[in-house]
Formats: sequence, structure tokens, C-alpha cells
Amino acid sequence: MKLTNKHKAAIKSYLRAVAASGITVALAIVADIRPELAVLAGALVAPLAKALDPKSGSEVDYGINAK
Repeated sequence: MKLTNKHKAAIKSYLRAVAASGITVALAIVADIRPELAVLAGALVAPLAKALDPKSGSEVDYGINAK
């Protein structure tokens, strides 16, 4: 099965969100911090992960207006 660029962009975005969620859960469990602080850390990590990826593009790559 051949994946189009639209599908690849959507999968990449999904995996980035899963990674940010994993970091949040790991912080909550391993560091034994309060859940609200772990959620706050996750809210900071998710946009940071997207900003660090130079080819992340935007949701226009796979959204309704994607080609």
C-alpha cells in the first residue's frame, strides 16, 4: 500500500501528539508529580515538539484544503 504525502503528514502529526502524551504520562508516573503539573508540562512539550521539527509544515498538509 502506497501512502500519499497527505497520509504521511497526518501520521507524522499523530505520532508527534502520541510522543507528547507519552512524555506527560511518564512525568506523572516516574517523577510522581501532581497530575495537573504533568498536564501543564505536556501542554508545553507538544508545541515545542512541533516547533523543533523543521519540516513539520502545518495542518494544511493533510486537512480539508490539502491537495
